[in-house]
Parts: sequence; structure tokens; C-alpha cells
Amino acid sequence: MHDNPGCLQDFCVNYISDNLGQLCELQAEPEEPCSLKLVFRDPDVFLHRNISERLLRTVCDKGLLDDRMLTLFDAAHTTLRAACVDASPVTAAGGLRVLRGHRIARLDARATAVPVADLVACLGTWSHANLQCLNLNGSAAIDDTRSLAAIASLRHLSALNVSDTELGDRGLETIVGGLPRLESIDLSGTKVCSIAPLLRCADRLRSLSLYNVSLSHGVRADDVLRQLRELRHLDVSEHVSAVHPLVPPPAKQRVQGLLEEPHSLPHLQSLDLSGNDDINDDTLREFVINHKNLRFLGLMLTNSCFKEFLTDPNDVTYNRQLVVAGEASERQLLEALRRYKVRPMYAQKGLYNLFSLTRELTEEFKRPRLDIIQLVLPVMASHPQQLGVQMAATACLYNLTKGDMGMKVHPRWLKQVVELTMKAMENFANHQQLQKNSLLTLCSDRILQDVSFDKFCCARLVMECLCHFDDASVHRMAVAICSILAAKISTSQTSMLGSSPRYMRKLLSIVKQKTEECSKDVTMTFTLSALWNLTDESPGTCKVVLEEDGLNLFMNVLRTFSKEKAVETKVLGLVSNLAEVKELRKDLMRDDFMGFISDLLLSEHIDVSYFAAGILGHMISDGAESWTLSLPLQEVLDRLGERVCGWKNPQGEMVAYRSFKPFFRLLGVDIPWQLHLWAVWAIYHVCSKNPERLHCL
Repeated sequence: MHDNPGCLQDFCVNYISDNLGQLCELQAEPEEPCSLKLVFRDPDVFLHRNISERLLRTVCDKGLLDDRMLTLFDAAHTTLRAACVDASPVTAAGGLRVLRGHRIARLDARATAVPVADLVACLGTWSHANLQCLNLNGSAAIDDTRSLAAIASLRHLSALNVSDTELGDRGLETIVGGLPRLESIDLSGTKVCSIAPLLRCADRLRSLSLYNVSLSHGVRADDVLRQLRELRHLDVSEHVSAVHPLVPPPAKQRVQGLLEEPHSLPHLQSLDLSGNDDINDDTLREFVINHKNLRFLGLMLTNSCFKEFLTDPNDVTYNRQLVVAGEASERQLLEALRRYKVRPMYAQKGLYNLFSLTRELTEEFKRPRLDIIQLVLPVMASHPQQLGVQMAATACLYNLTKGDMGMKVHPRWLKQVVELTMKAMENFANHQQLQKNSLLTLCSDRILQDVSFDKFCCARLVMECLCHFDDASVHRMAVAICSILAAKISTSQTSMLGSSPRYMRKLLSIVKQKTEECSKDVTMTFTLSALWNLTDESPGTCKVVLEEDGLNLFMNVLRTFSKEKAVETKVLGLVSNLAEVKELRKDLMRDDFMGFISDLLLSEHIDVSYFAAGILGHMISDGAESWTLSLPLQEVLDRLGERVCGWKNPQGEMVAYRSFKPFFRLLGVDIPWQLHLWAVWAIYHVCSKNPERLHCL
């Protein structure tokens, strides 16, 4: 197994975040008795800075952060220098007030509904004077006078992210004029049309991001950019349309003019040109040669990434220290996924290329590629509603977790694979190929046996898929998964699944079709196993099976596959589950059925005769006087006792039981001794093969 379980600190923080209900309690605020705050049950708890910040980030990422949760992070028990309230339903009048007690140097408030001015007002005096980094990506109402004044008041601010906001030219002018230490600004996706105001900080601006910004007013953008001589990072990448991926949008930012001066921006270390289709390769080559400090070049969705001076180590101008994000090699693709996980078209294109690559990797090396899995998962999580991303991601994950590859991946990573695969199944329930991709990943003994995840939810999604698509490969994988999961969920959960007539009709229809075709393939055997496990100690499921004419179907199966041990034992096992339900025995008390089962007592296979004996035992246990069938009761009892006495305990475990309830009820004082004998033999068999079950007695 690939030994990468993660660090202990991460496990501890995750445990705390998952068990806050047990570790914390609500208390009244001393100054506001009507207001409640969350506190640790142990009053002596104090979390140092690293743990405090990790815990806040974790509860935020898990969607648990709200006003009440944020009160847990008061300065008496935690300490924060970096605070994250991304996309959380927190308010300035509520939980955000807790920030006043901390010295905050970095604040991530992405996609919050709190007005920027109110957010800034929640900072303490020290934080207001010393805040260095502020992330307002996706924030609302950022271009009003009050919000702009609040940002400009943070005189110590050096890094500002206002991407994907309504910020316009007036706002940029105000911000640049008010922040004397500004060194990094992200304007991606804003309404800024002119970057001329940035000339006011040309002597100190080191990082500028202009992804998906259409610059059209005033001074030419490339003229401004050339004057920002202190830049280390420049992103002028372009949005790419899913419909027309290489058609330039109106007023598209052109970069050719910038590249034509090979000595401009002398300190540049990172340049992103992705999505720009107007790059002259000779000009780009000359620019790269003249920028010895360049360490990253973004060329996703361009033809330039395939050029030899960027891909061939034997090329005289190839720079081994330069990392390229593109599509020309494994290295470029992985860098693209690392850099562009939040850009759906970039991510989708990277994953499609990665799919072909992972198919070749699995055939060639058979070694785990956890590094690739760790890149695919965040991309998949970032775009749950993007079909193209989910299609490519599920296909990649199957390649990376199947067979020997999956055996060497730690369960903590497989758990994330399963959870994101299930989310994709839920979001795209009607898309057959995505469902197939997902089933391929889930249909793994390693995953189904060794990985912890919500097995009931998974079984429900798989059953929905089974009912929705009339496809042989879908049927085969779905029933295989359900047959295993049904044995691993609680009896209440199996009852919830099995009580759906729609699910049961589908499973029974598969059995009927295979019986008519005389086909005892894996789909048939797995379907019978699924029915067996779903009916185990689930009276509601058993009732549905009988209402759907299951008994006649099972008798037909036994006749069609006579002497086929694998089929006979599964059918008799699930019929035995039906016989355990007292209310349903009257439906089984038929001459044809009881005679058929009585004949199976004579089978040479011990497991066949074992189940036949159990079925008869449950039927007789209702009271010998109620036996009105043409088959003499004493003859049945004699045959049953004789068979049990002749059994030898098989080497392997013949059958598993959730509990010993089916046996205990056959040990009553009014029950014939032959049934006592069968129940005692069954208990002995289970305990001899599985000694820990002795505690159930």
C-alpha cells in the first residue's frame, strides 16, 4: 500500500471539526445574556496559532462556518494571524466581531455577502493598521464609495485580490491612490477597462493578474505594462469559451506588442499567456531567451506550448528551469491542473489530455500516481456542475485507481475519490457515460471492502443508475456493487432500499431475463446476491419481493438451474430470509413449493440442503398442527433430522448472519427436536468459523 496517510496534525484538526458537538457547548455571552456563543467544554483549552488557523480553514472548507461557529475562535482560546471566512454566511453584526480580538495580517473573505466596508469595520485597531493581504474575490458591492474608502484606508495593505467583482476604472483609481504599499493586485474578471492608474505604483508593483479583462480605453495596455518594470508576475491570460474555444472575445487584450520588446519587464519570473492565440512563436522564443529569471510560462490552449524550445531538452535554447503550463507533455498538463483548477475550460481540456496519458501510464508502469490523483480531486471539487470536467475527471480517476494501481493508494485518498464520484453521479443522474465512468471506479473490491464512505448513499445512487439505464455493462457493475454494499449497511438501511418496489422490480426483472436466457453469468449471480442481502432481516423488503411474484420466479430459477450450486444456494438463501418473516409464511405454505424444498434436502451439496432445512424449519415452527400440506409432516421432520446428522462442518464459512435471531426462535420448548438440531448446528458452524461471534450468544 502506498504509505501516505497524511500528517497527524491534519487528522486531529479534522477530528475536532467533525466532533464539535461533543467537544463544545453553548454559553451565554457575559455582556449579552440573550446571545449565545460556542465554547470548548474544557475551559483550559487554548489552540496555538497554527492549529487555530487550520481549524478555521477546515470548518470553512467543510461549509460549517457561520456566525455561531465563528464565536468559537475568540482570543481567549485561539489566536489568529490569518483568518478565512470564504463563502460563509457570516455577518458583521454576528460572528465577524470575534476578529477584533485578534491581530489579523491576512484575511480571506472570498464570495461573502458582507459589504466590504462592514467587513473592514470588524477588524481591530492593530489589524486595521497592519493588514497586509486581503482577498475579496467574488465579493458583492465593491465599487461603491464607502467600500472603496474602506479598502483605501488599509494603508499597510500590500496584496489585494478583487477578482470577479464589479470593480471599474474609478475604483481602481481610488484603490491605487490610497494604498502606498500595494505590491500585488488581482484584477481578473473585473470591469476595469484601463490599467493606466497602475503607473502610480510602477516603482513597487510586483504582481499583476489580468485574466479575462478586456482593456480598451485610453493608453494602450502593452505600453502601460512595459512601464511596470518591477513586475515579477504578470497574468494576461484569456477566457476561453466552451462553444468557441479559440475565437477572441471583443476588445481582447493583445500581448504581441509586449513580447516584441524582448528586454521589457527585466525582472519577470512568471508570465501567463494562456488562451492567447495571436502569439508569434519566434517573438516568444526571443522573449524567453532574454528573461533568464523566468521560471513559469502559461501557454494553456495555445499552439506555442508544443514548440521545441519549450519541449525538447536537446534544443539549444531549452531552459530546464522553466516550468510550462500547457498540453504538450505530462509535466505541462500537471502544471496546468495545478494552476488552473478554478478555470473550467482550462481544467476540462487538461483532464481530457490527462485521460489519454493515464491510460498509457497504467499499462506501462503499474505504479500508483498519487501526485496526479491529488491534482484531479481539487479540480473535480471546484466544478461540480460542469459536465465536461466531471466526465474527464471520472475517467481519469478510474484509470488511476483500478487494479494494482488502486491497491497501492491509501484509503484516505480513495475516500475522496469515492465521495466526489458519488457527487458526480448525483449531479448528472441522466448522463449514461458519466454513470458508467463512476461505476467503473466504484466496482472495485479495494474500494468496497477497505474504504470508509457513505455506503447507503452509494447503494441508493447505484440502484437509481440500474433502474435508469437498460445497458448490460451498467447492469453488471451496478448489481455487483449493490450485492457487496447491501451486506455492509444496517438492516434499517437495507429496508429503506428494499422497500422500493421500483428497485425490487428491476432486480427481479434481471433474474427473470437471465432465467429465460438460461444464463448464469456474473450479472445473474450478483443480482441474486443483492436480493439475498437486501432481504436479510428486512421484512418490508421480503414483502415487496413476494408482492412482485418473487416466489414463482425463484421456483422457476431453481428448476432451470437445477444442480447449479452457485445459483441454488443464493436463491435458497434469500427464500430463507422470506421464511423468517412470520407474516409471510402463509404465502409460502404451498404444496408445490414445500414439496420442491423438501426434495432439495437430499442434495449432495451441504449448503443447498442446509438452506432447504432452514426454510422447512421456519415453516414448521409456526406449529406442527398447522401443517396441512399433502407431504406428511413426520416424513419431512425425519428427513430433516437425518440430513443434519449427516453433515460435516465445511472448511470455509458457508454463510454469514447479521445476528442469531433466526436460530434462537427455533430453540423453543414447543419446537420439534429436529429443528433444535438444525439451529444448534448452524450456531456451531458460524462460531467455529468466526469465533468473535460467540459474544452474540
